[in-house]
Amino acid sequence: MKTAFWAVLWLCTFGMMYWQFALLFEEYFSYPVSLNINLNSDKLVFPAVTVCTLNPYRYTEIKEDLEELDRITEQTLFDLYKYNSSYTRQAGGRRRSTRDLRGALPHPLQRLRTPPPPNPARSARSASSSVRDNNPQVDRKDWKIGFQLCNQNKSDCFYQTYSSGVDAVREWYRFHYINILSRLPDTSPALEEEALGSFIFTCRFNQAPCNQANYSQFHHPMYGNCYTFNNKNNSNLWMSSMPGVNNGLSLTLRTEQNDFIPLLSTVTGARVMVHGQDEPAFMDDGGFNVRPGVETSISMRKEALDSLGGNYGDCTENGSDVPVKNLYPSKYTQQVCIHSCFQENMIKKCGCAYIFYPKPKGVEFCDYLKQSSWGYCYYKLQAAFSLDSLGCFSKCRKPCSVTNYKLSAGYSRWPSVKSQDWIFEMLSLQNNYTINNKRNGVAKLNIFFKELNYKTNSESPSVTMVSLLSNLGSQWSLWFGSSVLSVVEMAELIFDLLVITLIMLLHRFRSRYWSPGRGARGAREVASTPASSFPSRFCPHPTSPPPSLPQQGTTPPLALTAPPPAYATLGPSASPLDSAVPGSSACAPAMAL
Repeated sequence: MKTAFWAVLWLCTFGMMYWQFALLFEEYFSYPVSLNINLNSDKLVFPAVTVCTLNPYRYTEIKEDLEELDRITEQTLFDLYKYNSSYTRQAGGRRRSTRDLRGALPHPLQRLRTPPPPNPARSARSASSSVRDNNPQVDRKDWKIGFQLCNQNKSDCFYQTYSSGVDAVREWYRFHYINILSRLPDTSPALEEEALGSFIFTCRFNQAPCNQANYSQFHHPMYGNCYTFNNKNNSNLWMSSMPGVNNGLSLTLRTEQNDFIPLLSTVTGARVMVHGQDEPAFMDDGGFNVRPGVETSISMRKEALDSLGGNYGDCTENGSDVPVKNLYPSKYTQQVCIHSCFQENMIKKCGCAYIFYPKPKGVEFCDYLKQSSWGYCYYKLQAAFSLDSLGCFSKCRKPCSVTNYKLSAGYSRWPSVKSQDWIFEMLSLQNNYTINNKRNGVAKLNIFFKELNYKTNSESPSVTMVSLLSNLGSQWSLWFGSSVLSVVEMAELIFDLLVITLIMLLHRFRSRYWSPGRGARGAREVASTPASSFPSRFCPHPTSPPPSLPQQGTTPPLALTAPPPAYATLGPSASPLDSAVPGSSACAPAMAL
């Protein structure tokens, strides 16, 4: 009874231990991570800051083309909404002759009627309204504005429509504007280069004035001239050793819109983005606008995230294992990959490159004079991209190391009523700032670190090989109370038992199938074997004396080494006289006379 009890107890203990082992291995191979939050304090590298003018109209080569587009757009606004712009008022006598202007551009803007279901309440409210309707022919709820796009052979068409007439006009104008931009050669001096002082009146960092070596310039198709301060091309990056508004970047910006495109630039101010030195400035994705006549103070706080890749997380170290070619001259980021993926699909399916993104060598930007159906392809592709049918969001994994800047903004009127006279006077003298409504033409921007403490979030494996072995040893000690030496001894015992069992099985196999004369099979083999083929151990020893002749009635002594009794074919030893008889055994020794 006691033996059965201990046997059952040992089996239960053994089962519980290996159940715990299975749980430990399952946890280890699930690759869990721990998030470590560290708060550091040190000098910080000031991020790159990009500021754009919000005015893309700087192209002298396409000025005439834009003027023609402006005339067509203004005529379209009059035809659709009876809106008299400055152009239509000045050229009212030529209005009929300009009707054909809409036919000069493909994809004309149209008003599409979508009859709504009858609504008696709305009809009664409209009939009893005392507000005068300046445009009774236009019902905003019954009409949609859009333009038609077709594929190459005109077999499939759709209308890109908008419920808002403002959105429809801006998008239609933007579509034609992109086609005009694509006709500019890459090597032409496309911009009317303006000095830094014509847009940025003052620039200071850490109370020291900026110089030309602190910024670089590029042009954005929608946001115009952009200036990036403290980018990666700077030989000496700005460092912040103190927090506060007086220890950051301070800019005074010119925000007037005298030469802006009214149908493309519908906002005033400046576009600003804070980003890393080796990251491109995606003004659409992460930028914000600065309001004229206001001092905008942006406080920053740095945060860093270091994730684990491989089996622990879906991130990439440098983007080399991402199946998307980086089209930007910068390091890998998720936004860089997504934009490159869209451009890759654009080139593959539409046969041309979208002008807002970089293009590979040998590829042209899209233009409906060369690719007549690229607009149809682009809007279809944009819809598929939004639904992730292109797979860009799944292909483009996040980088393992990410640095973010958390921004918070504060606003105040600038300049104040008491100080605006002398400030505007100084700007007029130093920067040739002449504008009637002076407050709408200037803005102030401050960007600084709120504090030098920055947070680092880093991931580490929750279960390492060391902790796994430690947990396994703890479970073994808990259920069996043994140590490493006990485990080695048990392993040695098991190994010895296996070896001994293998040797015994091999010995039994050899004795059963390889030893002659064992069993009936061995007897039959020996019976059919000639006597001359027996081994020499069955012959008489050469030094043994010859046996004497047997006496009658007596049994001769056995002088030969006989095989085991199982061999029935062997009889008594032959006499020496029989050795001369033909067919006698070869083992019979020669008898001495």
